[in-house]
Amino acid sequence: MRIGNDELKLKPVTFEGGSGGGVGGGVGGNKSRRRKKTRQHKKQKKTAVRTLFLACEDVFSTDDPETPLSPDKVAKIRSRLDVMKPEDLNLSPSLPYFGNPIHETHTNSAVTYIHLFESDHFSIGIFCLPAGSVIPLHNHPRMTVFSKLLFGSMHIKSYDWTVADDSKPHLEAPRSPLRLAKVKTNAVFTAPCDTSILYPTTGGNMHCFTAMTPCAVIDVLGPPYSDYEGRHCAYYNPFPYIPAEVNNNKEKSVDEYALLQEIEKPDGFSVHGAIYNGPSIFHD
Repeated sequence: MRIGNDELKLKPVTFEGGSGGGVGGGVGGNKSRRRKKTRQHKKQKKTAVRTLFLACEDVFSTDDPETPLSPDKVAKIRSRLDVMKPEDLNLSPSLPYFGNPIHETHTNSAVTYIHLFESDHFSIGIFCLPAGSVIPLHNHPRMTVFSKLLFGSMHIKSYDWTVADDSKPHLEAPRSPLRLAKVKTNAVFTAPCDTSILYPTTGGNMHCFTAMTPCAVIDVLGPPYSDYEGRHCAYYNPFPYIPAEVNNNKEKSVDEYALLQEIEKPDGFSVHGAIYNGPSIFHD
């Protein structure tokens, strides 16, 4: 349900007396004007999600949506997300999206996606995960992604390729079924926490989410997935990998690397769509 500002009703100011009325009228008029300015200020104040949308429009306004973002542009979106709260989007753990998984024997069930906006340049959406649900390991080809955990605790494990490959798809011999990646993140995050950002070749471009408690995550993708543009969402299975130097260097961790194998979308993983019922992103 959309939240709006209540109309403020001001009682007319009455004045008594002659010359005294002039003084009273001046003071009363000033009060009335101050009240009017306050009312206008409240009407003009932008919601958090509207402010985020305008920042995204500005940041992702280039002709080529895959143009790398400057640090200033990254900071502009991150600063909007860092202060965003569940109530800014009409979200709470009591909503049905965050109940028990539909099939309790499947950890990859009952994920809900609330769509806010999508263009050729960027998209905004919210993932709602019940406790125990999983978004399996997947990539973000040639994309910059901002993720803000709104509430809950979530385990995130992410990887980057040891040899970057940000080229666009082209006809060539098939790639090796296994590819070496290095672990970027392997930790539990609890809201409130900072916005996480991944880049086309760094920052943990491939990640997996596991909800330790009911969680909500708002995502900004720039640009969004597009099969037509070659930005296809690929899923992976990780396999252990022990570099040769680990045997001779105890400071090296066996868990620093993995071999990733591209797979079809895992069986049992599904995402259900839901309608966004928060404040409008198009109007103040």
